[in-house]
Amino acid sequence: MSQVPSAAVRIVRIDQPQVRNAVNSATAARLHDELLAFDADPDAKVAVLTGDKAAFCAGANLKDLPALRPSGPMGSTRLQLSKPVIAAIEGWCVAGGLEVAAWCDLRVAGRSARFGCLERRWGVPLIDGGTYRLPRIVGLGRALDLILTGREIGTDEAERIGLVDRVVDDGTALDAAVALGESIASFPWTCVVNDRRCVYDGLGLGLEAALANEDRIGRETIFADGFADGVARFTDRPVPGM
Repeated sequence: MSQVPSAAVRIVRIDQPQVRNAVNSATAARLHDELLAFDADPDAKVAVLTGDKAAFCAGANLKDLPALRPSGPMGSTRLQLSKPVIAAIEGWCVAGGLEVAAWCDLRVAGRSARFGCLERRWGVPLIDGGTYRLPRIVGLGRALDLILTGREIGTDEAERIGLVDRVVDDGTALDAAVALGESIASFPWTCVVNDRRCVYDGLGLGLEAALANEDRIGRETIFADGFADGVARFTDRPVPGM
């Protein structure tokens, strides 16, 4: 289900509360389609992916398993979108749900949220990008701790290790994520999406190639329409105390 709180921010909600927002094939297909529609919408700049107050997403529905699909069994985890997605997390964010959250650019969590690779207990593999993304978000050792032990962690530890970017009062994660999205969307947009693109491109490159890629994309930003306007806003601003 998709909502539009403002022109720039789109909310995409996993809406299966009877199974803690666990994902089956139909939900995965809908999630895939909603996120591609967001990426194709020229007016939408940031998506906020959320569940409900009890659960962001409890992973795959083990009683109605999602199909293996090119975009990932959870629906979106092999998509490479051109614009940011923020996870607004309340309650359970575990198993494939944690992999979906790791796919997002940023994660905002209510204070009582719980995280973990709980699929370890049932012999279900991480197959939605968790083995790739978690080490890059929290570091190799901490990722292996989560993946191999299957233990639950709360927001204190999740924030400390970098898994969560913002911790807010319970029940306010969605509002906080929307506000964060609106803040990001307010910046000169070509620069936002190009710098984001450089970060992701650079993950698979050596230093020399990554710097060359950054230079190439940075030049695209510098010579794009609107760059001079942003520089002018800086140079023309009042200087404090003068």
